[in-house]
Amino acid sequence: APLPTFRWEQIRQHNLPGDKWLVIERRVYDISRWAQRHPGGSRLIGHHGAEDATDAFHAFHQDLNFVRKFLQPLLIGELAPEEPSQDGPQDAQLVEDFRALRQAAEDMELFEAKPAFFALLLGHILAMEVLAWLLVYLFGPGWVPSTLAALVLATSQAQCWCLQHDLGHTSVFRKSQWNHVAQQFVMGQLK
Repeated sequence: APLPTFRWEQIRQHNLPGDKWLVIERRVYDISRWAQRHPGGSRLIGHHGAEDATDAFHAFHQDLNFVRKFLQPLLIGELAPEEPSQDGPQDAQLVEDFRALRQAAEDMELFEAKPAFFALLLGHILAMEVLAWLLVYLFGPGWVPSTLAALVLATSQAQCWCLQHDLGHTSVFRKSQWNHVAQQFVMGQLK
């Protein structure tokens, strides 16, 4: 059976705390009861209530096919064919330009993590940790070697924070479990 179609006037009426609809890829979803369970929080998804959330959907979800499985039970219809994809003050040309820019970045694989880069970053951190230890070991506990070691360690810890942050956002490995294990190593052993 074909899905019911909606106009923007109908969709705009559903932007209340307990009654929220949103549009993704011209499909209309009722997120009223589900928004509280959204992994990013109800405030984040609620911000897009009664409007086109296609770009936010693409920006915040790595595996779109996986996320679409969760959307399917929330699907209530589609935008009417004569309705524009965006409603309100969004400049259609600007939206299209940003989508073209995103597509170009995807084609250039700019969103693909390069594990070799993160391995080099980890090596850099470990080298600084060893250098700090060697400074104190070779030159003794004087104030100059200790100050230099503290500066090297502070730099190492700042880099360590950046690495664990990227791991925490599951942006290094394809499997989130690997990211979490690596993050625990960095936070537990290096910090």
